[in-house]
Amino acid sequence: MRYPTRAVLATAVAAFAALAACRRAPAPPEEAEGWAVTAWGEAHEIFAEVDPLVAGRPAVSNTHVTVLSGFSPLRAGTVTALLRQGGREQAFAERLPKRDGIFRVALQPDREGDYDLVFRVEHGSVREEIPAGRVRVGSPTSPGGVLAAPAPPNGAPEGDDKAVVVTFLKEQQWRTPFVTAWAREGTLPGRVAGPGRVRPAAGGETTLTAPMAAVVEARPWPHAGLGLAAGATVFRLVPLVAETRSLPELESEARGLEPQAAVARARAERLAGLVRVEAASPAEAERARSEVEGLEARLQAARKDLDTARATRTGAASEGALPVRAPFAGRVAEILASPGQAVEAGAPLARLVRSRPVWVELAARPEDAARLRSLTGLYLRRPGGTEPVLVPATDARLVSLAPELDPRTATRSALFELDRDAEDWPFGTALEVEAIVAGGEKGTLLPASALVDDGGTVVVYEQRSGEAFARREVRVSSRLGPDVLVTGVPSGARVVTRGADAVRRASLLSSGAPEGHVH
Repeated sequence: MRYPTRAVLATAVAAFAALAACRRAPAPPEEAEGWAVTAWGEAHEIFAEVDPLVAGRPAVSNTHVTVLSGFSPLRAGTVTALLRQGGREQAFAERLPKRDGIFRVALQPDREGDYDLVFRVEHGSVREEIPAGRVRVGSPTSPGGVLAAPAPPNGAPEGDDKAVVVTFLKEQQWRTPFVTAWAREGTLPGRVAGPGRVRPAAGGETTLTAPMAAVVEARPWPHAGLGLAAGATVFRLVPLVAETRSLPELESEARGLEPQAAVARARAERLAGLVRVEAASPAEAERARSEVEGLEARLQAARKDLDTARATRTGAASEGALPVRAPFAGRVAEILASPGQAVEAGAPLARLVRSRPVWVELAARPEDAARLRSLTGLYLRRPGGTEPVLVPATDARLVSLAPELDPRTATRSALFELDRDAEDWPFGTALEVEAIVAGGEKGTLLPASALVDDGGTVVVYEQRSGEAFARREVRVSSRLGPDVLVTGVPSGARVVTRGADAVRRASLLSSGAPEGHVH
């Protein structure tokens, strides 16, 4: 039997020892995860997804930059990540976006330690620095990351760990009409609301009538909406001539009076000459002159009747037409006659309205009506309209409160005069009216557009980070114009004020929604 030599034994022992040592060696550390931070400035939102920070090694920050005005991705400019420690600063810039809104900034800090992180955004004439909290730069065995997120400007709200968080990616936000804003503490003024209607002001409506029996000429002819200056001719009327008289009769009468008037004029002129030589009496000359005036008046009337008869029976224009004028500057609201129509004296021809100012009639609850005496403005909204229109106190005044209730609606009518034009607020327009009055209530203010009806529950979506949104149930305690006063969301929370429906749809489709995106 042969035994192994010492050399062979030594080799085997060494190999066994090495194998045992390998089995005892600790497993390599798991790869450190990246981190993210969200920060807001006055003009931009930053959402940065960053690799672990290790001194001397590059760490990529996929920095999503949103221009808050219009909530669009920044498509051109320079984004710089700054690490500040005491008076020392390291800057890492990227001048071209990888894609619209996404800048791939490479950070390579030169030493370990805790730093203030700041993002600088520059495009055009805009330059803004946005603090993004505190970060730590670590070592290969202990990589660094975010230490403290930036505090919101109005104070950090308490987070609700039980809230349902929805992922809504930046690319989705940028493709959707989308806006976020800070919930803020404020006071909502008092409010008296009800249905309303626009009507002409007192004395601002009149009906033009025919002053005599006449035919309405076709020219000029007004139309609804026509603007007229005070004194402008609206219609021309041709007085009616008795229909029992024919045109030949009228022509014969006019022609018969012409020679009589000529003879009378000649006789009056001859007598005037005889009076000068005292061959005739002045009384005889005066009688001749009076006869001339009477014949000429009859001739003129006969000619006018003939001209009028021709105009009314043939449709031609008449020199004897009488104008109907606008009593004030305004607009034609309604035409009540037709071209060429024969009308009686007093017949309505058109309705004219003064287009400025306008009155708004509000049907107010009786218990609220007295508060209207402290009016400080009005919000007006057309039914189905999205945004109410503010009429400030300088352009609105309370004209009157009805002394009795409407028996049909049990409301009290209030009239407001607005310095507005009927071109913008046509008479008869139905409105939702909110009168701003004294009083008020304090609380958390949000735009009404932030509210979402989620199966009968009113909710808002709070932005926890760049792409994470928490559903919050709220109760509306008061509303006025575009604003609401709510409980259930703290002041200082960042809330979706436009596009919240899209976030809700994303939550309903969360089972199939992407969990992240590719940079």
